[in-house]
Amino acid sequence: MKRLILLFSLLCSLGTYAQELALSNNYGGDTSSSKTVQSSNGDISQDKFVKHLDGLSNKRLHKYLSKKGVSEKLIQKGNEYFDKMWYAEAARVFDIVLEKTKVEHTLSLLSRAGDSHYYSGNLEKSYKWYNELYQLYEDEMQEDTFFKYTQTLKGTGKYRRAATLTKILRQKRDKPLNELKKLEVRTWKGATEVKIKNLGVNSKYSDFSPMFHNDSDIVYASAKDSSILTTRRYRWTNQPFLDLYVAKKKNDEGDLFGSKKFSNKINTKFHEASLAFSPDQKTIYFTRNNYGKRLKRGKNGINHLKIYRSQWVNGEWTEAVELPFNSENYSTGHPTISTDGKKMYFVSDRPGGFGGTDIYAVDIYDNGTYSEPRNLGRTINTEAKEMFPYVTEKALYFSSNRAMGFGGLDIYKSDGADEMFSVGINLGKPINSNRDDFSYIIDSTGVKGYFASNRKGGKGDDDIYSFTYILNLNAISGSVENMSTGEVIKRANISLYQDGSLVKQAISDNAGKYTFKHLDPTTEYSVVAKKEGFVKDSLSVKTKENKNITVFQTLKEQKKIENSVPTSKAFEPSNVYFDFDSYKITSLSAQELDKLITVLKENQYLSLKIESHTDAVGSKAYNKYLSEKRAESTRAYIVSQGIDPSRILSAMGYGEERLLNDCWDGKPCAPKQHRLNRRSEFILVSE
Repeated sequence: MKRLILLFSLLCSLGTYAQELALSNNYGGDTSSSKTVQSSNGDISQDKFVKHLDGLSNKRLHKYLSKKGVSEKLIQKGNEYFDKMWYAEAARVFDIVLEKTKVEHTLSLLSRAGDSHYYSGNLEKSYKWYNELYQLYEDEMQEDTFFKYTQTLKGTGKYRRAATLTKILRQKRDKPLNELKKLEVRTWKGATEVKIKNLGVNSKYSDFSPMFHNDSDIVYASAKDSSILTTRRYRWTNQPFLDLYVAKKKNDEGDLFGSKKFSNKINTKFHEASLAFSPDQKTIYFTRNNYGKRLKRGKNGINHLKIYRSQWVNGEWTEAVELPFNSENYSTGHPTISTDGKKMYFVSDRPGGFGGTDIYAVDIYDNGTYSEPRNLGRTINTEAKEMFPYVTEKALYFSSNRAMGFGGLDIYKSDGADEMFSVGINLGKPINSNRDDFSYIIDSTGVKGYFASNRKGGKGDDDIYSFTYILNLNAISGSVENMSTGEVIKRANISLYQDGSLVKQAISDNAGKYTFKHLDPTTEYSVVAKKEGFVKDSLSVKTKENKNITVFQTLKEQKKIENSVPTSKAFEPSNVYFDFDSYKITSLSAQELDKLITVLKENQYLSLKIESHTDAVGSKAYNKYLSEKRAESTRAYIVSQGIDPSRILSAMGYGEERLLNDCWDGKPCAPKQHRLNRRSEFILVSE
């Protein structure tokens, strides 16, 4: 994975072997995974000089290093390796210099040592040199190095430190910090638990990018050494070059067997990786180095990635041809084909995108031609790297190293179809880890599939894992009654909390009952029941393994006090508005919200309802989603300022349903008029 990323990454700089290979310098990402296929500057086994150094005993190495001028020569040699993208060799040389000589630990030396390990997949060693770099040269660190440092922090389990540094970085960029108030990653919560399994076909090298083929085959990319003779090595990671392999599915758990090279017509002496098949399985699209009779380099001197196509004719695959929207000067790779075969989604670092690598779409015409590529836009792409897309009838899955993930590349899901996708939601653990997780595919049942990861505990660099979703029956069912009369309480507001954070909300039905489904097993929750005119009640409950837990609550009627505050009243702070297509709290809105917070702190008997809205620009479905995010961010800000979460009765998003003016879809309106509709409103309620 790193290779693909690195390839794409050397172009964009991310990093895992598979990714390296996958996207030439940007095929993957900027983590320790070389998940991109980069320029192939070397194709021989480990450099003789590094071999010689490794062969010296400690005594002889110490004697060698004590000679005058040797340290400087080693640094020069390490820089030569680094400039050629031979990161495995560069890392070894820089380690020797930094750990065994008295040479000054300069900013340049520490940066290159950290980068060499980062691109070749050693996050622990990369963290060591980045951390020293931060301690010595904090104010002089480049922004991309700072970002890679935060990735190594998450990759080595230091999440809180990573969040703190991310906040510092965003402050330097003068960007909103509200989403960093909460360190936990927002993840997808479905009706299932996930069982994952490392597969027997994995090697000590990089194995990734699985793809369904026919009914019982899986085609994937691997750097496994299947040659009898000495195999050429990829300098970036000192592993063999990637080829495509095919294996058969063995059982319902997704095990594979009988792995063999996929096709001699498609595999070459350089990298072949991330692939997709047409619906009829007679056309394959795959990623390869820009390679004809020899490697070709762009104007920046880098060998980029391209997408190639081969067809199944007379029982064999034809010679591959490249697609017309490739370029000599940027990378194109990671194809996936829509279920009707009419669209291709792919990854590129072409100019005009939002980040390092973005996901694009093209139409596939019946005559074998293609439309111009279209960027999928801000709902999918960010300033980070998006890669490894996989499209189904109703969703797009992809990987990204965007901020506040678990670390490295995480896998995201965006609902939708035909280039209209919602904002991606992190699939959570155990699919994602603190390392690189990518090339996710799922079968037509929506229950089983495969993905790749370089997480700890695997067999090699990147490994392929199978997964199965298992029905999640964990639930809490409850009922609410009047303590004095024993009558059921209808329309009570029920809130579920975990570690002080609101997880879910419900309203009791006409029988006073409610249910919270799809909860985590063996987890402590708090259930808070509220109803106007009653004293709220809270109880703790712990879930079991796939069981429905039943709870019962009684609410005591409040004594009526003459001249009391009205049961509810609107509170209208001015200027609690949002920027276009954003749910971030602006500094002006924060000032207004602080007034509301003061009221709540001075009047402890008051609770709050939040109602958020959008303008009518864009689809109704997306605006509904955006308004819900605005309600969530408004609630999060208020809670972050010391307001008890249980005092917020609801935080609802209404999309474009409640416009304050007549700026409906299609009607020309001034920006200020649209802005009036991008708001949060509040209702104060006395208990």
